[in-house]
Amino acid sequence: MTQKRKIYFISDVHLGAPALTNNRERELLFASWLDNIRDDVEELYLMGDIFDFWYEYKKVVPRGFTRILGRLADLTDKGIPVHFFTGNHDMWVYDYLTEETGINVHHDYIIREIHGKRFFLAHGDGLDASDTGYIFLKKIFTNTTMRWLFSRLHPNFAFHIAHKWSASSRLSNADYDEDFMANKDGMYKFAADFLQTNPIDYFIMGHRHKLVNEKMNEKTRFIILGDWIKAFSYGVFDGENFELKTYKDEAKA
Repeated sequence: MTQKRKIYFISDVHLGAPALTNNRERELLFASWLDNIRDDVEELYLMGDIFDFWYEYKKVVPRGFTRILGRLADLTDKGIPVHFFTGNHDMWVYDYLTEETGINVHHDYIIREIHGKRFFLAHGDGLDASDTGYIFLKKIFTNTTMRWLFSRLHPNFAFHIAHKWSASSRLSNADYDEDFMANKDGMYKFAADFLQTNPIDYFIMGHRHKLVNEKMNEKTRFIILGDWIKAFSYGVFDGENFELKTYKDEAKA
């Protein structure tokens, strides 16, 4: 009997995060997960912040992550589409990953029909209209002139600045945002407004580091994929149903 092919979604792995002490363990676990889905994956969506920091110079990229990049290249070499959405930590991904691993890079949300269902796919950063501070900061980070100026810095110095910034991030706070309520969140409000004029079956996002699978109406669900800091979670769509699952316990089974 032919095994049913599945669509997989994962977000917020934060490979190489300076704020965390278990980066090697998490990378090995992520590599194990990629091996585990290899035989039944139809399409893979990496929904942002896969890397805790990424910046591409013309001839230089961050060191490391060879286990992950090799496995992604192995998937695309077999003809499996892999999609990478830039997040707020890895927004400076350009053409290196496409050229070296064959993945498709998306810098904005996309709407895609998958097995008759309409998916809104995004990392989620910048969709919360109330987060004006980050929206302003993102405009600076994505400004062409500012990127050109940053590229003039020596990589050792530039990466040092970025890693110092990341080391002070909320990843080091194990209790961040424990009172999160999805239907009060700005990303959910964006989805509700978007739904007024665009029929969507599944909103799939990351960014918040929370596991959410909430019904918006009789047809639509709002999904946040969790993370690989605490939850080690992912989403899977089998053509009929969508599920959120956690891998760390699966790997121990």
